[in-house]
Amino acid sequence: MRWKDQILKLTPYQPGKSTDEVKKQYQLERIVKLASNENPSGCSNKVKEAVQNMAKYAIYPDGYATNLRNALSEFLKVKPEQLIFGNGSDEIILIIARALLRPGYNTVMATPTFPQYRHNAIIEGAEIREVPLINGEHDLDGMLNAIDEKTNVVWVCSPNNPTGAYISESKLIAFLQEVPKETLVVLDEAYYEYVVAQDYYNSIRLTENFDNLIVLRTFSKIYGLASFRVGYGVSNANVIRALEPAREPFNVNSFAQVAAIAALGDQEFVQACSEQNRKGLEQFYTFCHDHNLSYTPSQGNFILIDFNVEGNEVFQYLLERGYIVRSGNALGFPTSVRITVGSEEENTGIIGVLKQFLTEKAALS
Repeated sequence: MRWKDQILKLTPYQPGKSTDEVKKQYQLERIVKLASNENPSGCSNKVKEAVQNMAKYAIYPDGYATNLRNALSEFLKVKPEQLIFGNGSDEIILIIARALLRPGYNTVMATPTFPQYRHNAIIEGAEIREVPLINGEHDLDGMLNAIDEKTNVVWVCSPNNPTGAYISESKLIAFLQEVPKETLVVLDEAYYEYVVAQDYYNSIRLTENFDNLIVLRTFSKIYGLASFRVGYGVSNANVIRALEPAREPFNVNSFAQVAAIAALGDQEFVQACSEQNRKGLEQFYTFCHDHNLSYTPSQGNFILIDFNVEGNEVFQYLLERGYIVRSGNALGFPTSVRITVGSEEENTGIIGVLKQFLTEKAALS
């Protein structure tokens, strides 16, 4: 078969080990998964109530997501035609790549950052220009220097995954003012609701001033709807209209649409989760300070900690004791691990195991 050469060189996305798999492999009774930046509080009770009333299993979803579109447009104060929905924001990343990237053109992104930008660009045959982070943050000047007349998409992840670093309002606006109007800037805000920085920007308002900007958000993180898979993009109507033909029909299922509407209606839950997350991050900050470990201050619901040893070693030590995290080896930080902020109890538990790990390492040195 005549496969694309770039497809044969790619490996599929590798999800972390499942809790059942780890239980069986290491004969453990309890597993704590802190690897995928899921919400330890789950989702709003309003979601559970809403989906229980779903009964039309044989009917296709609303392909326009009308009710969700109207609810979200009212919530964000944008027009319904300024929204596009996806099977998670991952799919919107794919849609953008499908619509704009191709051989002979290039795309600019930071590195390390969310790997699906690169993955989809490879599939489409576009040239990839990666600009290394500086102290965990986007090098916006370096990214501007990488842009030329063949740059179709620039990817900006803020807060960045896997570092948790964000871009301030002044820096982002200065960057957007310099990007050519023919180049689409994708501002990925999967962790937007966790941000507490005072100088963070209002990206939805920025779409009014920059016609080449699209903002991506998701219901998978703070809203706790990762299993439903629903994300969205916000831009001007012309950008959305151009992207829509690249979207699969009926791509957001009926359960996801109902769940997202219910989740959107419980902002008290969102605020409570954000506050809990801040307290959890402080637990990890204290641990890092006490043990002289480097980390990047995070505006997300995760923290990247440098243990000055092979990240896979820390990952394996935790795995055998019932804690699943992400090794930094796969994220571009080979001596680090990325840990999702869990409940207070979960955080206390994993920090205790990490202290044990450091004590054993010190005894061997």
